[in-house]
Amino acid sequence: MTALHLSFYSAFTLSALGLAFHRTHLISALLCLESMMLSMYIALSMWPIQVQAPSSTLLPILMLTFSACEAGTGLALLVASTRTHGSDHLHNFNLLRC
Repeated sequence: MTALHLSFYSAFTLSALGLAFHRTHLISALLCLESMMLSMYIALSMWPIQVQAPSSTLLPILMLTFSACEAGTGLALLVASTRTHGSDHLHNFNLLRC
């Protein structure tokens, strides 16, 4: 495994661990999700260079588009939940209550 692969795997793993263990604020969960998407985007962008493909693929651009949509939706949910609940603490959210 090259150092490039190790850095992508470690960035993704650290983001997943941050999402799993540090779930106190919604903004920290959204940042962990965004860093996971960024590490996957960089890995997919570097993949055609690693395999020496003659043309780049459309998959990284498509993934970047979905990542931007995910970030916009997450920020909208953050604003809406902060307005209704008063804070972005995840333990304040009760999904069973209307």
